[in-house]
Amino acid sequence: MNLTGRKALSFIHDDFEDLEYWYPVYRLREAGMVVETAGEGAGRIYHGKYGVPAAADLSFDQARSDDYDVLLVPGGWAPDKLRRFPAVLEITRAMNNSGKIIGQICHAGWVLISAGILDGKRVTSTPGIRDDMVNAGATWVDEAVVVDGNLVSSRRPPDLPAYLAALLDTLTAR
Repeated sequence: MNLTGRKALSFIHDDFEDLEYWYPVYRLREAGMVVETAGEGAGRIYHGKYGVPAAADLSFDQARSDDYDVLLVPGGWAPDKLRRFPAVLEITRAMNNSGKIIGQICHAGWVLISAGILDGKRVTSTPGIRDDMVNAGATWVDEAVVVDGNLVSSRRPPDLPAYLAALLDTLTAR
């Protein structure tokens, strides 16, 4: 699978779920994609729930949805922080409105909820935010991965292999 010339954007903030950030980043890079990370400030170092650091390549305000083919939203506690930034919600909405792929896992659904893009969608997430997803208008199912149009959702770290297989399949089909 060769996705050379395509680009992905991942959001990041403190207390991200380490595997849910790094596993997709590495898999997309292995497929030839350029993956950039956006945080509050370019160069800022964030730490995952287990202490693994990751640096933001650019700020939320510097990121432009037109520059990317896919958006990655890792889980952990970071999504509760991410959804408070207007630029994060604007990028998420713009990518969704353009039909670009959005991958979200675990608690990442909070960002999509706050962006207002889940109404009528079939998704999954960690069961802990099931009610939030349903209250946002989504149909929630307890499956390892769910693809509904441009949205690829998954539950938690043990589902990462299925999540990335579906994400890569969705990318190569476009």
